[in-house]
Amino acid sequence: MSIVKTYQKVNAENQDASFEISKMEDIYTKRNGQVDEPHRHNFYTVLIINKAKGQHKIDFNTYELADKQIFFVAPGQVHQVIESEKSIGFVMTFSNQFLVENFIPISFIDSLNLFQNYGQSPPLLPVKEQFEAIENFANQIFKLFHSDVKMKSLSIGSFLKLLLIECNNICSINPIESDVDTTGDNLIRAFKKAVNNNYKKEHSTKFYADGLYITPDHLNRTVKAKIGTTAKDYIQARIITEAKRLLYFSDSSTKEIAYELGFNEPANFSAFFKKHTQLSPLHFKKNEIESKV
Repeated sequence: MSIVKTYQKVNAENQDASFEISKMEDIYTKRNGQVDEPHRHNFYTVLIINKAKGQHKIDFNTYELADKQIFFVAPGQVHQVIESEKSIGFVMTFSNQFLVENFIPISFIDSLNLFQNYGQSPPLLPVKEQFEAIENFANQIFKLFHSDVKMKSLSIGSFLKLLLIECNNICSINPIESDVDTTGDNLIRAFKKAVNNNYKKEHSTKFYADGLYITPDHLNRTVKAKIGTTAKDYIQARIITEAKRLLYFSDSSTKEIAYELGFNEPANFSAFFKKHTQLSPLHFKKNEIESKV
């Protein structure tokens, strides 16, 4: 099984680009309707879908494509769009470099309840009026992107920020009120960073709480309030996501993956995986390979 393809640049033809917007119908035509292999990006992706049929797979979770949906794919997530007919909509991609260059704090993106790195990443489902407002921002961005106006990048950045705020206000547990960082936002960023650095060897909420000099209860309350899940669930979702990637995209055995992910016994890993996916590791891999054929 080959390693998952990773797109490092926002635009393969322009290595310096940090932002790109394309129409989904143009991409479909350019690819002659052929489906790309599962892949990941080192940048953010937003799909604003006016009309579509098919499936969107994000980290092995499958979502049906439909009209008036918005998908958010974080850097590192493995995804694949499978269209059964030509879609109508926009695909926007942007890097951290674009955010920095246009004075959009990384903390702003981290504060959103849109880019879920691990676990479920279902589409946002705006009502008609909400979708029209978001689509209008996308149209403005598309026009700017293909223009030669002064301060084009800054203007795109401003519309992008408005678009993301509008989306966030639809789904947010804690809608953004300002750009001012709060203690809770700082804590969530530190927690996510710690999990990403240590999840292969540390699985307990207490480990991360201790590292942040707070109690496990405090950590759980903050994580639940900010992203809608417990700290334990977030840690376990990170482990399961990586397990799925390793099972599908590597030739490692279940035993090797178990040890790589910090399990003392392969049987403990298999039980953990089955509890969270209702499949054994081998059945998961077999199902995913067969579904590709």
